Formats: sequence, structure tokens, C-alpha cells
Amino acid sequence: MAWTVYHGITFVLTFMSYAFFHATRKTFSNVKTTVSEEWTPSPYNETQCNNETCRPYDVWNSHDLFKKQGEDTEFLGVLDAAFMISYAVGLYISGMLGDRFNLRLVLSFGMCTSAICVFVFGCLFEWIHFYNKYMYVLLWILNGLLQSTGWPTVVAVMGNWFGRSSRGFVLGLWSACASVGNIIGALMVSSVLNYGYDYAFLVPSSVLFAGGILNFFALVPSPKDVGLPMADEDQQKSADLTEEEYDSTGSVNTGQVESEPLLGSNNRISRVDTEKAVTLREAACLPGVALYSLAYACLKLVNYSFFFWLPFYLANSFKWSESTADTVSIWYDIGGIIGGTVAGVISDRFEKRTIIVIPMLILAIPSLFVYSQSPKNLTINGLLMTIVGFFVGGVSNLISAAIAADLGRQGPVAGNQKALATVTGIIDGTGSVGAAIGQLLVPAIQKLSDGNWVPVFVFFMIMTFLTGVCIFPLFITEVKDIKKRYVCSWFRGLQRAPLYSDNSFENDDEPVIISAADQIS
Repeated sequence: MAWTVYHGITFVLTFMSYAFFHATRKTFSNVKTTVSEEWTPSPYNETQCNNETCRPYDVWNSHDLFKKQGEDTEFLGVLDAAFMISYAVGLYISGMLGDRFNLRLVLSFGMCTSAICVFVFGCLFEWIHFYNKYMYVLLWILNGLLQSTGWPTVVAVMGNWFGRSSRGFVLGLWSACASVGNIIGALMVSSVLNYGYDYAFLVPSSVLFAGGILNFFALVPSPKDVGLPMADEDQQKSADLTEEEYDSTGSVNTGQVESEPLLGSNNRISRVDTEKAVTLREAACLPGVALYSLAYACLKLVNYSFFFWLPFYLANSFKWSESTADTVSIWYDIGGIIGGTVAGVISDRFEKRTIIVIPMLILAIPSLFVYSQSPKNLTINGLLMTIVGFFVGGVSNLISAAIAADLGRQGPVAGNQKALATVTGIIDGTGSVGAAIGQLLVPAIQKLSDGNWVPVFVFFMIMTFLTGVCIFPLFITEVKDIKKRYVCSWFRGLQRAPLYSDNSFENDDEPVIISAADQIS
């Protein structure tokens, strides 16, 4: 199917929707220092009179949540962990809701209600001088649940509009929405923070609410809603599935190889009803979903640790101002944007995903080590941070978008519009569980190391290694398939084997990324 104006509108609307989600998320990370100062007692002003009747403690510090400085750090960590845990749980729920209800309505509802939560948390409570730790935690948990409606729905919408042959490039570029949202959030905060941290929450929440209203009236969740056919590749797979069955390695079953049971029985992968939403169990049992979910749990821990702690690390390790640290941290997101796009283009070229992911993960480990030794130089630090973002953030973007869309559109559920959001919710939800654990482990490791951040980076390297371990079986299978698909000679170079030379990818019955189902059955 040729791209239309609807494709462009869908790309922009979903891109900006999730960017606005992330901008509101980034706000709290960027104002932690200011919020900490507001919630803790400040030293007495020496110009005031010294008798207690002139400046009673309870009057001057009536808005404080804590009795002394330092107690706020633990509470800020609790808020981060509470958000990530509720966000992870919500992703599983939101994925199923997205496959059972109108994607446009679920997304619009999540954006508007999340905006209201952020407004109440950062603005209303401050304006009415209401300060209560339990209400803050409860409201941030609710915000996590509502924010979880974003990713499964926007990925499902993009998966409906863009086919697999271009999905790596399109979704690799599109997945930069989170990084762009981080940059937008940082710029919004820095522009209004001098007026008070409440304005830092007001601006992003207003933009998010407006985006939800816009999506309600303008977003088209599926090509079928405007009389257009589904993406060519997915529609072809849907038709082919009525005639053929698939084996567990991702190739057409010719009767010569017995496949492992997956969703069906009798040693065959049964086709899921294309009009029925899949269950969590069915989605989790799809080839590759479990392995990539575990891998993403390890990698998102690293990625979100940079998201939450990078400005704090820069300010404390190099004694840079909060605004300088926020500005420098943007380079990690820029690296992720470039990395995700480049990885998507290359994976489209090879018609594989894991074969690109593993080398990037291998290179991510030394880049993390080198960055941990970065000197106090803005240019060098920014350059090394961009390299880390390229490998870590780039792979994270590819897994959460393009690979998740592939997994939710593979053979057994090809043509089923009610599977992709659930699959995306499982992958991102499992990843968010890892990210939530990371928000507890990072400060604990740093504290046990007496403020030394090197052990934290060693921990990041270990988790990156485990990411590769989880999907290594898929990598081996893809390498074997590459050997079958390509031949190499000294005078012609690398070329497709004759069997795959003519439009083989477009007519493949199963996305080639999904393989080795016996590893997770």
C-alpha cells in the first residue's frame, strides 16, 4: 500500500502524543532539586529578629513535608519507584484495553486524565498549600497507571499503518518520540522554572491535555477506518495463513519438519482468530515475546536509570549547576534518536532485527566503561554520553517499537488488529518492572559505595550483557538463516541466494525476526 496523507498525519500525531507523555514524565526528574528545597526546611534568614515570637519555626516552615534536610531524598526515590511499578502493571492492562476498545479513545482518555493528575500533583496542591506525603504517592501511582495507556496504543496504531518492510526505518525514526519528549520537557522546565516549580508542571500538563483533545477528533487508528487496505505485508500474511501453517523457526511448513506446539495443538502453530483479541497468555507464548520481554527488562533498567539519574549524577559528580546538567543530559537522548534510526534502517536491509541488536549491545559495554571515566569537560562528556545513548538508547528504541510491532504481527496473529497492543504491553510492562527495580538498586549501590558511581556503571554493564544473553538464541538462528539467504564470492561480494533474490521478503509468510520458538515453549 502506497503511503497517503493519513500515514503522515498518523506518524505526527502518535509521535507528538508520546513525546508529550514523556515531557510530563521528565518534568519531575528535572525539578527534583527545586522540589527538594521547597519540601525541606530552609535556614533562618539572619536579617529577621532572633526571638521565636518574631519568626516561629512552625510559621516559616508550615509547608515543609520533612523536619530536616536530607529526608526528602528517600521520598523522591519512593515516588519514582511507585510510578514505575504502577506504570509497569498498567502496561499489561492498557495493552489488553487497547486491543478490546477503540485505540483513539483509550489514548485520548489516558492523555487527558494523566494531564489532570500532573496538574493536581504539581500545581493545585502547591497553590492551595496542601502538602501530604500519602496523597503525593497515591496521585503519582494513579499517574503511572494512566501514563501506561500511551505506549501500547501508539505502537499499535503505527503497526496498523506501516508494514514490516519499512517498519525498521519508520519505527526506528518514530521511536525517537520518547527522546524528543525528554528534550521538550527539559526546555519547558528551564523556561519557566524561575517562576516556581508549579509552572514547570503547569505547562507540560496543559500541552498533554490539549494533545488528548486533538487525538480524540483527528487520530485514525486503522486504515480500515477510512476505507484503505491494511499494510501490504500484513494483509498478504493474513491471506496466506488460511492456506499454510508455520513451523517454529519462522519458515513455511512443507510437511518435512515437525514444529513445536505454541498456541494450538497437534504439533502445529494454530492461527489465532483475526477478529478476537488475544489473551495475555496467548500473546506471551508467541515466538520471541518472552525472550525479548526479559531482555527489555534488563535494558530498560539501564536506559531509565539514565533517564532518572543522569542529571543528578552530573550535578553531584562534576559540581555542575542543575540547568547545565539538564542541558548536557540531552545528548544521551540525541544518541538514542540516531542509534534507533540507524539500527532500524540496517535491520530493514538485512530483514533481521536481532542480528543488529547483539553487536550494538556488545559495543554498549565498553562505551559504558569509558563514560564512567569521563573527565570534567562538557564537550568530552557530551560526546561520550552520545555514544552511550547511541548503543543503549538506540537498542531500547528498536526493541520497544519496531521489534514489538513485528512480534505482534507475526504469523499466528498476522492480520489480527487486536494483538499488537497486548504484545507491546507485555514487552514494555516487563521492561518497566526492570526499570522500577533499577530505581531502588541504583541509589542503594551508590550509597554502599560511599558515593562512588563506578560500581553503578559496572552494574549497568552487567545488565547490558544479560540483555544480550536473553536473546542470543534468536541471534544464532538468524545468523544461520542469513547463511542460507546470502552467498559470498570474491568477485561478486555478498549477494542473495537465488531462492531469495526476487521480492522474497515481501512475500515471506513469517517475519524473519521471529524464530526459535522452541527456546520459549
